[in-house]
Amino acid sequence: MSSAPILVVGGGPAGLTAAHALASVGQPVVLVDKADRLGGAPILSGYAKLVPSGEWARDAIGGMVRRVEQNPLVNVHRNTTVAAFEGEPGRFRARLSNGQEIEPAAAILCTGFTHFDSVNKPEWGFGTYPDVVTTTQVEQMLSSGRGVHCPSDGREPERVAILLCVGSRDRQIGREWCSKICCTVSANIAMEIREALPRCQVYIYYMDIRTFGLYEDKYYWASQEEYRVKYIKARIAEVTSDGKRLIVKGEDTLVKRPITIPFDLVVHAIGMDPNVDNVLLAATFGVKLEPHGHIARAPTYSAMGGTSRPGVFVAGAATGPETIDDSIAQAQAAAMAALAFAQGGLARAAE
Repeated sequence: MSSAPILVVGGGPAGLTAAHALASVGQPVVLVDKADRLGGAPILSGYAKLVPSGEWARDAIGGMVRRVEQNPLVNVHRNTTVAAFEGEPGRFRARLSNGQEIEPAAAILCTGFTHFDSVNKPEWGFGTYPDVVTTTQVEQMLSSGRGVHCPSDGREPERVAILLCVGSRDRQIGREWCSKICCTVSANIAMEIREALPRCQVYIYYMDIRTFGLYEDKYYWASQEEYRVKYIKARIAEVTSDGKRLIVKGEDTLVKRPITIPFDLVVHAIGMDPNVDNVLLAATFGVKLEPHGHIARAPTYSAMGGTSRPGVFVAGAATGPETIDDSIAQAQAAAMAALAFAQGGLARAAE
């Protein structure tokens, strides 16, 4: 096993998995994260129950954090970024923002995503009306134990609208991709609201439903048949207020007629944007971005998680919208690919 560490950038689910997988086979790891604590979006954004396991994020991801922090082969640097990354395979050099310099055998970018900012969709009321919130804010309500409520006055809502594809599949604001997990997360949130507030009516406004794969039964059908969540195929025009309640205006695209319904709480199902640091990351590590700004992934037919630069790998939502489970699987594969590469690179360097 190489004594040179493998550099893992990002301490979310993918980064934690890659670090743990490498350390489990005796490979030293340097794990760098710009935040003051590990866990990525599920911890920093206060996620509630994860899809599809139903485990609380603080327990599931918190456990991943603890096993990495307690592993002597993982050297963790919080509040730290990679300031420079140079050299060739077997002779990489990296300088961290805290002044440390290392010579990693390879690097794995697990730098995740940025939540879409609903301020960029002002016609749907976010930033204008306090009771227009995001799915992330509802997750925080659930995970904090406060329960779902209207931020304006703290009351429990009697009617909730969840608007899908906010910051996804929208060419007008430059978001042409599907964020993959929003439909399923929204159905899960709708069921949690109905379970906590049985008298609350929950509506989901959608263009298309993409509860892909095995999620269809557990979330889409269960939310309708067991929890009585109502689905409306619609094109939303605007979210306004009559002074007492929020008003969602749009067109029911199945019956081709205008539809206007009052709500107490409107929830934006926000999409997954590229990490705001991707341009800087691409310049630092010498890797390419795909057209939308995510880190470009090399073809996977020879090795998982490659980028445009040999020796630099990538996993999880850094490459585009991704589920936590798939991010974990990709990180396992990228860790093994990086380990194999590191061993070959060190052999080449010794020649």
